[in-house]
Amino acid sequence: MDTHDIVIIGGGQMGMSLGYYLRRAGIDFLILDAEDGPGGAWRHGWDSLRLFSPAGYSSLPGWLMPPPDHAGYPTRDDVLDYLARYEARYAFTIQRPVRVRSIERAGDHLAIETDKGQFAARAIVSATGTWSHPNIPEIKGRNTFKGVQVHSALYVGPEAFLGKTVLVVGGGNSGAQIVAELAPVAQTTWVTTHEALFLPDEVDGRVLFERAVARMKAGPSDTPVGGIGDIVMVAPVKEARTRGDLGSTRPFERMTAKGVVWDDGSEMAVDAIIWCTGFRAALDHLAPLGVIEPNGRVQVDGQRSIKESGLWLAGYGDWCGPGSATLMGAARTARDLSSRILAETRSA
Repeated sequence: MDTHDIVIIGGGQMGMSLGYYLRRAGIDFLILDAEDGPGGAWRHGWDSLRLFSPAGYSSLPGWLMPPPDHAGYPTRDDVLDYLARYEARYAFTIQRPVRVRSIERAGDHLAIETDKGQFAARAIVSATGTWSHPNIPEIKGRNTFKGVQVHSALYVGPEAFLGKTVLVVGGGNSGAQIVAELAPVAQTTWVTTHEALFLPDEVDGRVLFERAVARMKAGPSDTPVGGIGDIVMVAPVKEARTRGDLGSTRPFERMTAKGVVWDDGSEMAVDAIIWCTGFRAALDHLAPLGVIEPNGRVQVDGQRSIKESGLWLAGYGDWCGPGSATLMGAARTARDLSSRILAETRSA
């Protein structure tokens, strides 16, 4: 069995951030990543996705993200390029693609079962994120709809929707950016639970992150995994506002084979629905440990599991680090977490 002091499960932004600090400390660690290459969940973002903050504020520890060679905030491709170069720069020990199936306690170690064999570690950091567990609400009739349904996790671009009647469901940043892209080429209706809330033009992800930190200091919260606030006015969303494309309507009551039924009883034929309705933590591999609560989370003290002392979690949302599902939050969470896990591992 391949045994290490620490194994990080997930090679995205959180795994890289932790790797930086653990490498600097000279401890034996391994990163297991299910992807085919660097980038984590960013490999699956839609083509026009943009960050909410300048490059320097969206960086991992040790090396600032270079400013993009275009106007505006970094794009998905800018982030992917940065993450690939970051991984190469620090030469982390990574095995991929490796899919972790389960983790169990085995004496003084945790045993990791994967599709590429068995591993073991004194401590494990689960940093698998949320991308692989998209959340789609249970709406009456959803399974009868014969049109296209796609979650934002799998949305690529507007080409497949040209000239179609499309509903974009969800009032967050992903919903706003996808509406902004689709509205010029498709008959697009934006469906939100309430009127969309837009931040002032001068406010960006830096402010959102500080809000997340303040919320954590204020005490426990029921904020959904990964959620950190209102809609940031990135350039494409500003352009959509100028065109008058950011109006929204309240949710439909049910779905039919051909479309949706609104709460006033009127029906609307729809070709496609894009669900921008968030994600849930990808924690199936932890089920054998008995640590997953009914709400889909793991009870933690900081980032350490209360029920399994050798397990740490990071990158799933504010419940395991303020803004920890963001680039800027990952860097700060990793700094604090690495200090704790190193102290615990060395004293064991």
